[in-house]
Amino acid sequence: MKCLRVRAAVSVVALGLLAGCGGGRDLVDASGVPRLHAHAADARNGAPRVAAPRGPRSSFTPFRTTGDGTAVVRTKWHGRKSGFTGDIWAWVPPEYHQPQYATSGFPVLIALPGAYGYPFNYWAGDAFALEERIAEWSRQGKTLPFIVVMPVLNPGRKYYDGSDIPGQPKMGTWLTEDVPDFARANFRTYDSRDGWAFMGSSSGGFAALKAVLKEPRKFKAAIVNGPDTAPDSPMWQGHPAEMRANDPRHLARRLAARRGLSVYLAFELGSKEAAVPDVKRFIKDYTGGPVHSTLFEIPDGEHSGHTYIRRMADSLHWISEQMQGPVPSA
Repeated sequence: MKCLRVRAAVSVVALGLLAGCGGGRDLVDASGVPRLHAHAADARNGAPRVAAPRGPRSSFTPFRTTGDGTAVVRTKWHGRKSGFTGDIWAWVPPEYHQPQYATSGFPVLIALPGAYGYPFNYWAGDAFALEERIAEWSRQGKTLPFIVVMPVLNPGRKYYDGSDIPGQPKMGTWLTEDVPDFARANFRTYDSRDGWAFMGSSSGGFAALKAVLKEPRKFKAAIVNGPDTAPDSPMWQGHPAEMRANDPRHLARRLAARRGLSVYLAFELGSKEAAVPDVKRFIKDYTGGPVHSTLFEIPDGEHSGHTYIRRMADSLHWISEQMQGPVPSA
């Protein structure tokens, strides 16, 4: 199911309200989410290998200011490996500018929207307040303070399955090579997969799931919300081998057969979604061994970002326990 339920929109501001019914900011209760274990975010986790920004630095324009005074910014990035040029929105948590973390790296969360995700990535807007929530939850010690990078997903209003479909823009390379290169060019990150994760909903959930299973040496975890679990873009026609190479079912089985690196998948699923049987079947049949998974099923939830934000603290907490957080200076 590619399309999230959306409101009619006539502007970029209105597009920020994609993915659900209901108005105003969603009420999210994270009171039951525990604090992270110490190993996830302190120096006892070992000396992290910080990757300083290597450039070329982007020219950013302000997009919106959050409630705590941090800023979501926007830039255009030319992907040297894919050849695709597209908009990217980005946000760094308050800790990033605090003196005690001035030399530390930060984990990166590549957040992908549902539907076309073009020309706007709705996780950058204030409808879901993802950035404000991460700031709050990390301040409470419940999640890591992620840098959030939000690229466009499906240019030309076509579904690319987050993949390099022959004869089409290389959107798989854009997401797994060029977007991380953007983050490394501009921010203090980590040079190991312990600092890299995806999050996505619907079409973005498929792309997130597939990216982590296909590239476990680059990415350690993903939050996968209401996803398709098999490629279904009509542009795969005539390319069965390439389609199979981008099928999460094939990738998960291959990773298990090779006893590859462990990856961590947090699934979110509304109980009213049509995809419930398919996602549960995927978890049963294709996870296990190195493919670790957990499921947050949301009562009365629909195929909507307003559903998924309700359990985002739980999902971010779960993947945070597997990842590297910033280490304060002595």
